[in-house]
Amino acid sequence: MTMPATETNQLLTPELLAQLERLELVSRKVFRGRIKGERRSKRKGQSVEFADFRSYVAGDDLRFVDWNTYARLDKLFLKMFLEEEDLHFYVLLDASLSMEFGSPTKLHHAKQLAAALSFIGLVRADRVKIETLGQPARRPGPIFRGRASVWRMLDYLDGIAAGETTSLATGVKNFCLRNSGKGIFVLISDLMEKTGYEAAMRYLVSQQLDVYVIHLLSAEEVEPDVKGDLKLVDCEDQDVAEITASAPLLHRYQQTLAAFTSGAREFCTRRGMNYLLATNQLPVEQLVSSYLRKRGLVR
Repeated sequence: MTMPATETNQLLTPELLAQLERLELVSRKVFRGRIKGERRSKRKGQSVEFADFRSYVAGDDLRFVDWNTYARLDKLFLKMFLEEEDLHFYVLLDASLSMEFGSPTKLHHAKQLAAALSFIGLVRADRVKIETLGQPARRPGPIFRGRASVWRMLDYLDGIAAGETTSLATGVKNFCLRNSGKGIFVLISDLMEKTGYEAAMRYLVSQQLDVYVIHLLSAEEVEPDVKGDLKLVDCEDQDVAEITASAPLLHRYQQTLAAFTSGAREFCTRRGMNYLLATNQLPVEQLVSSYLRKRGLVR
C-alpha cells in the first residue's frame, strides 16, 4: 500500500506497513459483531465452514438438518458452522501535557502505536475507534472501517495535540459511558496521575472488553541524566519542587519508579487486564510484532 511521504514519515513507514499487512488483531473472547467481517469467530453460525453437529430442537431451520445422518441414525442433527464477524477495536490516548515529554515525545510514540494497531484492524475490516481522555462525554470519536479509512485515521491522529486536562479516571469513565460495545480496548498512557490510576482501571473491569494497558514512559524518565541543584515544575499543575540530584536521590527515584510500574502491572494482572511497560525508544514495529504478539493482541 503506497502512502504519501508526509503521512508515512510522521506515523507509518513503508517497511512497517509491509509487516503490519501480515498481522491481525486477536480477541480472547467471542464477540457478536453487527455485520460480518473477515474474522473467523468461535461462535457457531451459518457460514460455509463446517464446525460441529448439535441435536435438532423444535423450531430449528430444517435447511440445516443433516439428512444423511438422519438416514443412518434415525435422529435429527443440525450442521453448525463457523461464522465470520467483525471486531470492535478501541484506542484511548492520553493527550495530557505530560505526554509531550521526551524525544520523540511520548504522545508521538503513542500516536505511532495507535496508527499501527488501527491499520491492522482496518485491513482486516474491523471497526476501529480512536478517542482521547479529553473527549467530551457526549461527543464520541470517529469510527473507521476498511482500507479506505486509513487516510482519515492518520489525519485524525495527526491532529491530536497535547494539552488536555481531563483526569485519567474521568477520561476512562467518559469513554465507558460513550462506548458500551464489546471488543479490544487499548489504553496508551504514562499513568502519571497524582490521584492514582486505580479508579480509572476499575471502570474498565466492569466492561466486556479485552483490556490492554500500555504504560508509556520516556527514556529520560526511566534513566534521568540530571545532576546538581534543580527546580522542577509540574507541567500540568505548575507545582514546584527544588532538589539536589545526588546519587542517593537518583537511587531512591529508581526504586520509586520500579515500585510504581510493578504496582501497575500487578493491579492490572489481578483484574484480568494485560499490562505492558514500554519507552519511547522501543521501535513500534518491535513493540507490535514481538511484545504485543507475545501478549496475544496480534498474530
